[in-house]
Amino acid sequence: MTDHIFAHEHPESDRAREGGFTLWFTGLSGSGKTTIAHLVGPELDKRGCFVEYLDGDTVRTHLSKGLGFSKEDRDTNIERIGWVASRITRQGGTVIAAAISPYGETRAKARAAVEEFGAFVEVYVKASVEECARRDVNGLYAKAFAGEIKGFTGVDDPYEEPTSAEIVVDTEASSEEEAAAQVIAKLEELGLIAAQVTA
Repeated sequence: MTDHIFAHEHPESDRAREGGFTLWFTGLSGSGKTTIAHLVGPELDKRGCFVEYLDGDTVRTHLSKGLGFSKEDRDTNIERIGWVASRITRQGGTVIAAAISPYGETRAKARAAVEEFGAFVEVYVKASVEECARRDVNGLYAKAFAGEIKGFTGVDDPYEEPTSAEIVVDTEASSEEEAAAQVIAKLEELGLIAAQVTA
């Protein structure tokens, strides 16, 4: 029966709502992406944004279940996050994506997909491999250094640092709360969110 179903026969909305944007957190495992994202999200809610989170670990549990950690699978995972982010952005939503997304080319594809419909704001959450390993309560870095885990980003698989991120937060030099405040301030500066009204 499915032999006669073709992609072009399925309807796709050609409508877009203004105001949507994607906030894309990238950085090494343990750099603080998810923690900062979850500090920023509630503040965006207060400013009237409709926020949806696309966290790397959660996406791998649902949307990308079964994918491994080869370059091809990592690229596929990020492309999926980028596609979903573009659809939410098109409908005026605010996407907070937090994924290692180690390869520049794939991040650029996600940016291109989103920018068809709204702003893409890349946040490079910067921290050294040594600091991320120190923070690692699960011991994944130690296993990677010992060769027990292969293809671990920042150890034996590359992390390509962003060269033109809209925001760079250094979590070795500032607290997570300070980093979140920096993100909010930049979003205000870009005109993507309203400035907080103080009494």
